[in-house]
Amino acid sequence: MVWLGERRGYLTDWVTQRWVEYTGKRLKESDLTWLSGPAGNTSLIGRASVAEVAAHECLAIDSDSNIRGLVDSFKALDGPAFSSEAVAKEVSEFYEKTSLYEMNAWAHWCGFFKPLGVLLALIFSRRLQQLNVPLNGLDTSKGMSSDVIQLKNRDSGAVKYVAWIRELVETKSILYAGYYSVAIPTNFANPCVKVVFPLPNGNAIVVMKPIANKDGSLTLASSGKKFGDPGFYFTIRKPDGKSIGRYVRSLKEWITVYPGNGNEVRADHVLKFCGVTFLRLHYRMDKRSTN
Repeated sequence: MVWLGERRGYLTDWVTQRWVEYTGKRLKESDLTWLSGPAGNTSLIGRASVAEVAAHECLAIDSDSNIRGLVDSFKALDGPAFSSEAVAKEVSEFYEKTSLYEMNAWAHWCGFFKPLGVLLALIFSRRLQQLNVPLNGLDTSKGMSSDVIQLKNRDSGAVKYVAWIRELVETKSILYAGYYSVAIPTNFANPCVKVVFPLPNGNAIVVMKPIANKDGSLTLASSGKKFGDPGFYFTIRKPDGKSIGRYVRSLKEWITVYPGNGNEVRADHVLKFCGVTFLRLHYRMDKRSTN
């Protein structure tokens, strides 16, 4: 790997950032009300990003409260296109009490996309300890840890981000370091789940619209057609403080969460590129006894 210095980082990361810069758009203040979030340093993301984000934004870290959810209240997603009452209680409880659940996951890469996944892991994910998608069943065979950490305003105590750090038990490799919040994108009237994954000098942001299915399951969909829709975004921060965003229309995903057996909740996660499924992930979340 070619190192270009602390500000620019590795050559591969710097080239990716230039792609975002030259094909994206400069973000206006109105964009930043919903399309903003923690950026990463140029060397390592992973678990250390929590302390870095807290220090940079003067936030307090809370990882000790008994119950910490990805959202304070599932009703925060209520709006003209979604009602939390239409979703099974087991699903809404998972989002409000995520810290009570243990996780297991299985990954299935489709066809010729797996070599691409291996290449991305070698170039980016393993080095950065971010977006480190499992490449086969053995990666997750010993399970994964699930740490839910709230980052709060020091004065008001209001939660600004909820960091969800997932780590492989066997290798201690960080799979995802995502920062959750609720946001309303420009072209969609309903609150959405926003997940920010810090990357060198910027981030990847997934904005997912909630859909209540007839069977009580919940689907979160990052699918849209243009900038301002729910979907997948890359953003970078320039040295002058300006931010540039790139909407990636070709990348879409759907996460369907539904009750399982007993105290478990399950989820099916489908990712598509240019309309072709390249990865399927399956999750089982088991609620721990609080007695």
